Amino acid sequence: MKNKNPIKSLLDSKLLWMILSLILSLAIWTYVVSTENSTVTTVFRGVPVEIVGDDILESSRNLIVTDVDTNSVRVEIRGPRRIVDALNSEDLTAQVDVSKLTRAAYASMKYKIVYPDGTETRYLTVTSYLPETVNFMVSNLNTISVPVRGVYEGKLAEGFTAESPVFDPQTVTITGPDAYLKDVSYAWVSFGTGKTAESSYTEETPFTLMTADGEPVPTEYLSGTEETVSATLPILEMKEIPLAVSIVEGAGASSANTKISITPDRIKLAGDSAILSGLNQIVLSTVDLTDFRSSFSETYPIQYDNTLVNISGATEAKVDIEIVGLETASYNVRNISVVNAPEGVEVEIESESVEVVVRGTPEELEELNAENIRLVADLTDYKDARGSFMPQAKVYVDGFVDVGAIGKYTISVNIVRSWP
Repeated sequence: MKNKNPIKSLLDSKLLWMILSLILSLAIWTYVVSTENSTVTTVFRGVPVEIVGDDILESSRNLIVTDVDTNSVRVEIRGPRRIVDALNSEDLTAQVDVSKLTRAAYASMKYKIVYPDGTETRYLTVTSYLPETVNFMVSNLNTISVPVRGVYEGKLAEGFTAESPVFDPQTVTITGPDAYLKDVSYAWVSFGTGKTAESSYTEETPFTLMTADGEPVPTEYLSGTEETVSATLPILEMKEIPLAVSIVEGAGASSANTKISITPDRIKLAGDSAILSGLNQIVLSTVDLTDFRSSFSETYPIQYDNTLVNISGATEAKVDIEIVGLETASYNVRNISVVNAPEGVEVEIESESVEVVVRGTPEELEELNAENIRLVADLTDYKDARGSFMPQAKVYVDGFVDVGAIGKYTISVNIVRSWP
């Protein structure tokens, strides 16, 4: 019988391997525990800065924090490896509590590091802060209103024009620190880019706060009651309207032998299409051709619907009228009579003769004499009158259809009643 090798027997022993495994596990556990609990120092860069308590400043003291000099800090944290290694910069916050500040001033405050929930902070120590403080301004909070201005960036269809843009609201209210509000002069709106308008165009659009020099104002610390405004471009149709005068023909003068010149002879108006569509000319006045001998000149205001806009700018026009091919002559007329005299009265014609100017062609005037001309006064309106009056008399030129009197004429009559 062979003897067993004692070394081999020992290696084959299960008890031995169990003891060795236990010893190895214990060594590993001891190493891990000692490593996790070892103290390490780690640098965390880019830890975000957070201002807290600023809502209290604004609501109770009308103050606001501005111009924070940094938005992140660098810190060194010492503690057990198992805790420190679980942290990263994004989980940390450099918190500055401003709730105790009471007045507007330049401030420099230390911050505290805030860890994620559940962190065993009692084992951690911040060994280095860079920078050590956060600097900022505490400013008074105020509110101002500034006007809205702007421009339409699009195009207009042919035959149309636009009035100045209209904004709703006309002013915007801005709240912020005095240092930023002092530069705000107006709110600028640009709208309609890429549009071609042929009717009034409206767009809801944001605005930009501007300085008096036309530079944008930083709005980080500014807020407003409105974020947008309604910008409207009123569009008007344009139309050239001829100017004209109406004439009353007479004394041989008609449109055929009358030259009319109007300066300017037309104006350009803009307005509602419904109004312009029915407006084909503007009649300045009515001119009676029997009121002058051969020429006439007068300036008249140009009148039109007050809802229309005068693009041309002319507010009056000069009218010149010339009678062509006719001449005038004066006659001492003695053939004077009255018609429609009241009953029961005696009318005494006190005018023995009246100088009358007539107009006609040279040939007709050559044949005309005073006996062909008579003056007749109509006394219809004098039925209750008594005494001396000067009624208007109408001039008749018998036998000459195209010859007529120039101007107005009166005669003197005395109305005598036969009863008291």
